[in-house]
Amino acid sequence: MVFDETDRKLLRLIQTSLPIVPEPYREVGEVLGLSETEVIARLRLLIENGVIRRLGGVFDSRKLGYSGALCAMEVTAERIDEVAKVVNSFAGVTHNYLREDPINMWFTLLAPSEEKLAETLKGIRERTGIQEIMTFPAENIYKIRVNFDLD
Repeated sequence: MVFDETDRKLLRLIQTSLPIVPEPYREVGEVLGLSETEVIARLRLLIENGVIRRLGGVFDSRKLGYSGALCAMEVTAERIDEVAKVVNSFAGVTHNYLREDPINMWFTLLAPSEEKLAETLKGIRERTGIQEIMTFPAENIYKIRVNFDLD
């Protein structure tokens, strides 16, 4: 894939100031000298080529009334793909990654209530057969602004 300067400008712009308007890609296009269709086509190509994994908003889950926890469990090497697939199938799982440690699978879970959080964990236990899932409820949230330097 050819990743040109216009793509860099587009990514810089959308990661910092995607306008909250009915036609955001039209406004982005006006800044970059592109049509709305060209902006959408470029974004689609960046997604298809894996440059962009996800395009969406970042919300303060607590202000929306959600509960969250960091969760960890031990998964044998031969079951990692299978268990990851199960864990990732739950809508409240926002991240899932491996660490080099006996407690090797870590994921973050968000739910609209403490009860739903517990229900989701119960579902993960039932479907994976792994009963021991450590949970670390979020007490303080430190948001780090992550913008990638594309220069």
